[in-house]
Amino acid sequence: MKTVQLKKYKNSDWKYLSEKKDLIAPLVLVFGNRFLLEQETIFEEIRNMFKDGHIVFGSACGDISSESIDDESVTITAIEFEKSNFVIKTANVLGANLDDKIDSFAIGKDLISQFNNKGLKHVFVISEGSFINGSQLTKGMNSATDNNLLITGALCGDDARFEKTISSYNEKPKPGEMVAIGLYGESLEITFSINGGWTPFGPERVVTKSKGNVLYELDNLPALDLYKKYLGEKSKELPSAALLYPLNVKSKEDNNSIVRTILNINEEDNSMILAGDIFENSKVQLMMTNVDNIVNAAEKAATNALEFRKKKPELAILVSCIGRKLVLDQRVEEEVEEVIEVVGESATITGLYSYGEIAPFIGESSCQLHNQTMTITLISE
Repeated sequence: MKTVQLKKYKNSDWKYLSEKKDLIAPLVLVFGNRFLLEQETIFEEIRNMFKDGHIVFGSACGDISSESIDDESVTITAIEFEKSNFVIKTANVLGANLDDKIDSFAIGKDLISQFNNKGLKHVFVISEGSFINGSQLTKGMNSATDNNLLITGALCGDDARFEKTISSYNEKPKPGEMVAIGLYGESLEITFSINGGWTPFGPERVVTKSKGNVLYELDNLPALDLYKKYLGEKSKELPSAALLYPLNVKSKEDNNSIVRTILNINEEDNSMILAGDIFENSKVQLMMTNVDNIVNAAEKAATNALEFRKKKPELAILVSCIGRKLVLDQRVEEEVEEVIEVVGESATITGLYSYGEIAPFIGESSCQLHNQTMTITLISE
């Protein structure tokens, strides 16, 4: 595996973060600030550098490299697989009629069904993050597999603005696009891990009214009123303050608790819009964390991802959550530094801060939508 990494800041030229190499038909991952990815020249600039490259864009709440984490930049990671190959499939959630209801389950199923299963080792998904229901998307993707395919990935981000996300394959980035990268080859070794570092607090409450990813009532009381009561003065900073206090959701169907970020609020009906589904009769608790817990969780994720590997990883794709970034603030680079220390400096580090992380729970095979986690995918040939 050969890799090349470059970075560009606003009003600056591209700068190589690694040794310049000629790559043959590379996979080119481009993560960065949405406004910079919307610039007219961005696609042509990258196409001129990687004329036979397969270019995948994803807007981020911050792009990750071994050198830094930045909000107002774009990072390119170009990868030439020498013993294996990849296939890229796409879908768009925005049909001709924008009023049509988006069937996230069907989109996920169709996306994964496009791949030839023979020799397929892994799929990494870059999903639009504005319209999709991530819970249904992952369920749909799982339904297209025989429970033996590792799927990881990210919902694209747009900082704490939540205006729109953009992504694409071999074209200018646009809203509504889903990109899935299928990796094929006997020589591939791919491992993953996730960890959060958030702690539940306060009483456990029962979801008494919800629909899809909208939470209306807890213990037969308006959910938003209860949430504001707990936040106190911080409730004036909603919806952004909600990223610091996600919900721990425990449903009867799932053995594991899932952390759910609150993306928005609706004052009219006192509801909260979550990043994924929340079912009636689920039990929920507020969660909180601190910098040390988040950094320790990132270290644990890296350790777990390395645990059963035979070879050293050559590429590490990190997907962390916008909520973690807000907690870390000026110390945001510490969680990535912990991962690099565990994984080793020989691995190329890339990734993004997202609106949702896609991966199975550790020890399971079906992928899920997660919030507030550090998700690590390690790849070698």
